[in-house]
Amino acid sequence: MPELNQQIGQIIDEQREILANTVIKKDYADRPELMERYGEKGKKHYLQDTVYHLTYLAEAIASEHPSIFASYVAWAKVLLSNVNIPIEEFVLNLQLIKGALKQILPENMQSIACQYIDEGLQQLPNLPTGLSSFIETTEPHAELAQQYLDTLLKADRKTASHLILDAVEKGIPIKDIYIHVFQRSQYEIGRLWQMNKVSVAQEHYCTAATQLIMSQLYSHIFSTTRKNHTVVATCVGGDLHEIGIRMVSDFFEMEGWDTYYLGANTPTPSVLQELETRHAEILAISATMTFHIRAVEQLIATVHSSNTLQHIKIIVGGYPFNIEPELWKHVGAHAYASNAQDAITVAETLIN
Repeated sequence: MPELNQQIGQIIDEQREILANTVIKKDYADRPELMERYGEKGKKHYLQDTVYHLTYLAEAIASEHPSIFASYVAWAKVLLSNVNIPIEEFVLNLQLIKGALKQILPENMQSIACQYIDEGLQQLPNLPTGLSSFIETTEPHAELAQQYLDTLLKADRKTASHLILDAVEKGIPIKDIYIHVFQRSQYEIGRLWQMNKVSVAQEHYCTAATQLIMSQLYSHIFSTTRKNHTVVATCVGGDLHEIGIRMVSDFFEMEGWDTYYLGANTPTPSVLQELETRHAEILAISATMTFHIRAVEQLIATVHSSNTLQHIKIIVGGYPFNIEPELWKHVGAHAYASNAQDAITVAETLIN
């Protein structure tokens, strides 16, 4: 079954443009009023959305976890609802995807693919169209987190920086700043984008500003006594969301580890070279999007197959592993960490 799932995922990946065009052609033939209602621009967005649905579906099937596609369906419902696309349109789109898959998949594969879509459709009516704020008043430093985010949304990076530096001077631990201010505000800006309340440009600005402000704290972070342990921290090739793994890397530094943070979209050969050059004990891999699961699995398999790197312990983390806690076993890692502090505990257990 696992090999069959991999084959289905690969077929959908390779054929997703054709599948998406089949869906659009069918829907516009059945409902010619769509062109009048949405025009060419709307048709283009419809095509892009369908490709996106297929990308997540392929990854969920290949990793054998229906919950991954179900989680995507929940995320998409919030997004589409807040750009005024009726959920009935989403349901129809998924039904048309099932029809398109039946045209290209052998019968023994059709039932598996359709099962994943059906599980998503089954839960859809009961899913919310909105999300609660990630900055809750009961959380530690919630007021600072909200002030920080509000300041960034006004594009006032200088004041945001002063807020953080003043908080550190007043004795708030840097780890608390990372977890309760930076992480919470990043989650919240993502929620605001998903609900169509901020633009992509605002989201990118807030992330870039937070990365800059994190670097202003490095004089505190790098002052810790060394422990003579080494970790390489990276995103896989194609993954551009680096702030999470950067936080993990900084937490290791605060614990006295020597860290080599490789950042976003790192090719596998570069990761292997750094592991060997730095004599690393731990490889920490982050995946933010679920369609990068197979890239994580491939990187881990390559490390395991190297005669000189088999001693390295591999920890994975990020959104896909948070929604499916057993996924780390599927990709071949030694452990999973739910957050930066957890990564430290897990790493120390592995090396001891």
